[in-house]
Amino acid sequence: MAASAETTLDLVEAPIRVPQPPAELERTPLVANGRSFGWLSNRVASLIENKAPGWWWVLFSISLLGLGLLIFCMSYQISTGVGVWGDMRPAMWGWGIVNFVWWIGIGHAGTLISAILFLLRQRWRTAINRAAEAMTIFAVMCAGIYPLIHVGRVWYDWWLFPIPNANSIWPQFRSPLMWDVFAVSTYFTVSVLFWYMGLIPDLAVMRDRSKTKARQFLYGLFALGWTGSNRAWSNYEKAYLLLAGLSTPLVLSVHSTVSLDFSVSQVSGWHTTIFPPYFVAGAIFSGFGMVLTLVIPLRSIFKLQDIITIKHIETMCKVTLATGSMVGYAYMMEFFICWYSGDPNEAFHFSNRALGPYQWAWIPMILCNVLIPQLFWFKKLRRNLVLVFIVSILVNVGMWCERFVIIVVSLTREFLPSSWHYFRPTWVDIGTYAGTFGLFFTCFLLFIRFLPMIAVSEIKGVTPQADPHNPLGGAKVPQFVHEEH
Repeated sequence: MAASAETTLDLVEAPIRVPQPPAELERTPLVANGRSFGWLSNRVASLIENKAPGWWWVLFSISLLGLGLLIFCMSYQISTGVGVWGDMRPAMWGWGIVNFVWWIGIGHAGTLISAILFLLRQRWRTAINRAAEAMTIFAVMCAGIYPLIHVGRVWYDWWLFPIPNANSIWPQFRSPLMWDVFAVSTYFTVSVLFWYMGLIPDLAVMRDRSKTKARQFLYGLFALGWTGSNRAWSNYEKAYLLLAGLSTPLVLSVHSTVSLDFSVSQVSGWHTTIFPPYFVAGAIFSGFGMVLTLVIPLRSIFKLQDIITIKHIETMCKVTLATGSMVGYAYMMEFFICWYSGDPNEAFHFSNRALGPYQWAWIPMILCNVLIPQLFWFKKLRRNLVLVFIVSILVNVGMWCERFVIIVVSLTREFLPSSWHYFRPTWVDIGTYAGTFGLFFTCFLLFIRFLPMIAVSEIKGVTPQADPHNPLGGAKVPQFVHEEH
C-alpha cells in the first residue's frame, strides 16, 4: 500500500510533458518579431499622421496629369463622336471593351481576398485585404468609364437604368450589355459597402489620435459614432459576415456576366461555354498580379515587413500559380473544342490567333499567362521579391493581350473576308487608356495618404499574443535581434 501511494504521488507531482511539433511544422507567425498591439497601431497610423514624403508628391503629380489626360480625351470623344476611336467595321469593339474587361478583371482580387477568404477563415488575408478592396473600387471606376462612353451618345446613358419615364422606355434585358450594367453596378455598390464597413473601427482609431479639429470631425463623421463596445463589435461582425456572404457570389457572377457578352454571340472564338469559368479564373489571376504589383513597393517604402511578411507574398504567388494554370488549361480546352467541333471557321480562327498578323499579342499571352507563372513552383523564386514584382507586371501584360486577342482578333477576321482589316488604335484610344491609370493611381495615392491601408483591427487579431488559448498561437516568435526600421 505504501509503494502504491508513493507511485500515485509521483504521478501527480510529475510534470506533464506536452509533445512539441517538429520545427518544420511550426506555423510562421503572420506578424513578425512579436510586435505589440501598440506598435501595430503606431506604425499604421504614422503613414497618415506624418508629412507626405517627396515621392508621394511626385507620383501624385504624375497621376493628376494622367487624370487630366483622361478628362481631355473623354471630352474630345464625347464632343466629336465615337469615331475618334479606332473602331470600324467589322471590329466595332476595340480598345474600349478590351480595357473594360481588363479593369473589371483586376477588381476581382479585392473581393476574393476580403469575402471568400474571410468565409474560409484564411487569416493571412488580414494584411492585404484593405489595399485589395480599395484597388477593387478604383479598378471598377476605371472600367465603368468605357461602357458609358462607348455608346456614343452618353446623354442617353440614363436609359440603361430602369427609371420610369413618360416615353415608357425600359432597358432591353435581352441584351447582354444590359446585364453588364446591373452586374457591375451591383458589384461596385457591395464592394464600397464592404470596404467602408471594414474601415469603421480604424476610422475611430484615427479620430481618437487626431490632433486637429478638422481631422477629428471628418474621421469622427465617417466612424459613425464607433465606441468599441461589445455591442458595437457584435453588430459589426454580423454586418461584415453578411456583406461577405453577399459579395462571394458576385465574384463568380460579375465576370461570368461579362463573358456572356461574347459567348452568347455566333462569332468564331466567342461562341463557347467555357468562357464564364475561364474569365473568372483569369480575373482572379490578373487581380492578384495587380495586388502584388502594389503591395511589394508599399511594403518596402513604408517599412511594413513585419506586417506584410514573406509568407503573404508566397501565398499570393501560389494563388497566382494556381489561377494561371487554370487559364492555361482553358487555353488548351479552347483548342481541343475547336478541333473536336470540326468547324472550319473555328479552325481558321484559332490558327489565325497563333500564326496571323496579331501573333505579337498571342505569344505574350501564352508566355505571361501560362509559362512564366510556373516559376512560382520554386520556393526560392517565390521569395525573390524583385522577380515576383516583375512577374506580377507581366501577368497583367499577358492578361491585357488575352483580352485583345479574344475581342479584336475575333472581330477583324470574321466570316466575310471582304470585310477584314487590321485594327489600329488612335491617339484617343491610347490617351484614354493611359488616363485611366491616372484616375486609378490618383485615387490609390489619396487612399494610402488619408486612410489606413492596413486593417489594424483585423491584423491585431492574428498576432500570436491575441490567441487566448496559446499566447504564441502555435508559433515560435523570434527574439528581437535588432530593432527593425
